[in-house]
Amino acid sequence: MMNRLIFRSCCCLFALFAHGQLAIASPPMDGALLQSFAPTGVLRVGINLGNPVLASTNTTTQKPIGVTVDIAHEIGARTGLPVQLIPFQSAGATVSALKSNNIDLIFVAIDPLRGEDVSYTPPYIQIEGAYLVKSSSPIQSNQEVDKVGNEIIVGLGSAYDLYLTREIKHATFIRTTSSPAVVDEFMSGKGNVAAGVKQQLESDAARYSGVRMLPGRFMVIDQAIGIPKARPESVKTTAYLANVIADLKASGFVASALKRHDIQGAKVAE
Repeated sequence: MMNRLIFRSCCCLFALFAHGQLAIASPPMDGALLQSFAPTGVLRVGINLGNPVLASTNTTTQKPIGVTVDIAHEIGARTGLPVQLIPFQSAGATVSALKSNNIDLIFVAIDPLRGEDVSYTPPYIQIEGAYLVKSSSPIQSNQEVDKVGNEIIVGLGSAYDLYLTREIKHATFIRTTSSPAVVDEFMSGKGNVAAGVKQQLESDAARYSGVRMLPGRFMVIDQAIGIPKARPESVKTTAYLANVIADLKASGFVASALKRHDIQGAKVAE
């Protein structure tokens, strides 16, 4: 038991120095907490490839890379757990897998509907939700979107889909299978407003002519770690992970990860 604790502590220190940060390492999890957190003995982490702010695929290795990947490996180092990265194409798919106990941890936007089954840490980064329209559209501002006759195309189950479903009173929705498909579906003739993560829309818009972003944002999206609320030690596990996130923000780990992966349009959450 003592050797196992020493091993975990060494992993923590190695990971911190490897990333060029010196943070105060979290104490190791006890046996009951580890069993609740990763019942298979492997930390199964859902990686959402549908949001380029969070993760993407390395074109050479075909493996996930990004801010969330770095944080997942850091958590593995601090807990002494091997990490298995499981890629998904949408946030909604990661939440479904978490509910089914097929994975142990996800990186997802905080939302009250998801919160019925997901226990969240405080946010580690914040990103923005924005609108895109055709250049010829008469719509000039976010406030003009929620009108009868407008059709907003969104990624099914995304944070902005859940948010807009609550907030929009007059416009209607067209839902795509994933966030990356929003602009392609929009350009194929569906809807007259595309909604999504600002960076994703800007990247997609660069592939097309005749489109423009509406100024500003319609929401700030708080991205956090989520674990299954139904697990027996979920409250303690969430508290442990909250301390890890606070440490990674304070030490500069998250800011360095954003810079390392050249992420624009996101900031470290306060």
